[in-house]
Amino acid sequence: MNDAAKQLIRDAMAKASASQTASAYAPSNIALSKYWGKRDRARNLPLNSSLSISLAEWGSHTQVVPSKDGRDRVTLGGEDLSLDTPFAAKALKFADLFRGEDGSAKTPLWIETSNTIPTAAGLASSASGFAALTQALCGAFGLSDHLSEAQMSLIARLGSGSATRSLWHGFVRWDKGTQEDGSDSFAQPLNLQWPEFRIAILPVDVGPKSHSSRDGMNHTVATSPLFASWPDQAEADCQAIETAVRAQDFDTLGALAEANALAMHATMQAARPALSYLTTESWALLDQLWQARKEGLQAYATMDAGANVKLIFLGRSTDDITHLFPQAQVIEPFKTL
Repeated sequence: MNDAAKQLIRDAMAKASASQTASAYAPSNIALSKYWGKRDRARNLPLNSSLSISLAEWGSHTQVVPSKDGRDRVTLGGEDLSLDTPFAAKALKFADLFRGEDGSAKTPLWIETSNTIPTAAGLASSASGFAALTQALCGAFGLSDHLSEAQMSLIARLGSGSATRSLWHGFVRWDKGTQEDGSDSFAQPLNLQWPEFRIAILPVDVGPKSHSSRDGMNHTVATSPLFASWPDQAEADCQAIETAVRAQDFDTLGALAEANALAMHATMQAARPALSYLTTESWALLDQLWQARKEGLQAYATMDAGANVKLIFLGRSTDDITHLFPQAQVIEPFKTL
């Protein structure tokens, strides 16, 4: 079967110049309406649309350089990696989309990546990493002038589903699409600013997850009796959340985003056997938030496939948030825009 992203690269490569050094930065993102479940695993095509907020200076810097010694090289955070490590192998497999998947006449590459996401935040960097790698590879192979940002988003999706939302700052919507080849499943920015919008990361567990997001998603889809109702509800949530964002209706947005995250985790907990990323500490933080909200705090939670809790709130609540949660790492997503 044809794949729209791969065809885009093939068409652009016909117009491409020789490889050159190129670099890119991409922010990580947090989904306010979640992507959970795929209609096509190989193409990372989701069952429902999703909407995220990017994390400003928290992201990935990537540089792609033609290798001078004729061999591939992958560096992460200044450390050379063995090419059979999962990170290096996945990065090079993605690069093969640009230099010939059949292995013939490959251009040896040096891929350098560094993350600005604090290690203690416990956030995965695959979204920002593959978004930055996509942009750097497009630059290195002379494709940037031949591909739109939406088309690059479609390509980034092959590396990591959530990477499709990490090519922009601010709010970004990833449409699920309906085409079998994935040609209509890509992200686009909402092109609005909300300077008072804030995010706080509450680290709980910063180590590797017991189940990867990919494995947890597949297990939930296959075994959870609650999952059947998720795609339609998640699609409705995404539209309602987009409407609230455009109206800058914070309380409606916050309530919807929190309910969407809890519904996603409910599908996991109903899986057989049950899957729970949230820990006792995660629930304690949520209880603390809910009690504070009863007392007037205007803040809401969202949680991805992990134990860490993220809060969304407005700037005027920053002092209250940092007082209640001294461990909070506050991000201003529109500060640099």
